[in-house]
Amino acid sequence: MKLRIVSFLAAAALLGLPLAAPAAPVPAPTVHIKNFMFVPATLTVAPGTTVTFINDDDEPHTVTSTVKAFDSEGLDTHQSFKQTFAKAGTFQYFCEVHPYMHGTVIVKAPQ
Repeated sequence: MKLRIVSFLAAAALLGLPLAAPAAPVPAPTVHIKNFMFVPATLTVAPGTTVTFINDDDEPHTVTSTVKAFDSEGLDTHQSFKQTFAKAGTFQYFCEVHPYMHGTVIVKAPQ
């Protein structure tokens, strides 16, 4: 029995077959704009992560940094905006069209 397992492993290695299933891809972080809210309102990601913002409302919205570090301009229904967060920090944003809409991206290294 032990010899069969060793033989199988050797054959798999020679043929370049994976011995374990590959890890499932991690979905890209997404913030949906719906019902005049950013969902989720707070998102935590690692440095270098690109976040996609998608407008699911029938009204236009923006994704605008409170310190003007990024701005999506107007997003119509189903349009998206991508922003890469290179450095650690807390990044607050809002919708210029509807200033009561707020969200936060927290960027920190995984522990």
